[in-house]
Amino acid sequence: MTQLTVYHIPVCPFSQRLEILLSLKGRRSELDFQVVDITRPRADWLLQKTRGTTALPVLETADGRILKESLVILQYLEDIYPEPAVAQRDPYRRAVENMLTRLEGEFGNHGYRFVMNQDPERRDALRDGMLKQYARLNDFLMEHSPAGPYLFEQFGWAEAVYTPLFMRFWFLDYYEDFELPDEDRYARVRAWRDACLAHPAAQQVTREEIVKLYYDYAKGAGNGALLPGRTRSSFTFDSDWRERPWPPRNKYQHSATDEELGL
Repeated sequence: MTQLTVYHIPVCPFSQRLEILLSLKGRRSELDFQVVDITRPRADWLLQKTRGTTALPVLETADGRILKESLVILQYLEDIYPEPAVAQRDPYRRAVENMLTRLEGEFGNHGYRFVMNQDPERRDALRDGMLKQYARLNDFLMEHSPAGPYLFEQFGWAEAVYTPLFMRFWFLDYYEDFELPDEDRYARVRAWRDACLAHPAAQQVTREEIVKLYYDYAKGAGNGALLPGRTRSSFTFDSDWRERPWPPRNKYQHSATDEELGL
């Protein structure tokens, strides 16, 4: 097959889903991942391909056709590279897998609302909401896969969907001191999360990278937007995240400068 092209944002969880799936299939090198700088306006040539939309990732086929939405692209890759299968082949198991996948939208959205919150008075409510999201996943896993650690026998479709979110939520650990309580009602989802985070096919990003790049999200500015008094986004390509200092953790009482962030 002629090489496919994916336009994506570095450390984007929705792009990482594709990389995980391709890694599980041994196909990662067969796609051309083209990086898009989130801190700059989308190039005209890219907007022409996407018909004006800016959300990424976007997949371009060899003949110039465009596919959008990470789960749609994920299914396309599963279909064109059927072996080894990552999605379940048994209809019932696939349905269970899809039910769990349907829960990821609310889970991910709540985590991002939590990290972007700027009102200290809302922290407790957002923390409780995040715990409810984990409890919901715990209940689902206890019903369909109590032994674990994965939904089925091995790391698969649901894990490829959720693992990038589990990794992004390292920013909740860092900026909101969030952690799952050591209680039975979270034990099953904790085991699932920990197994997902440790899987060899899901090591595209690190905790340090996410914490540093997502600092602006913790201050309420997403998608490369600039904060007051700043001239560079924490997502900038102009400075290597490995060479930057760790950002200040107290997001509510201090706004770091470009210099403090090593930008």
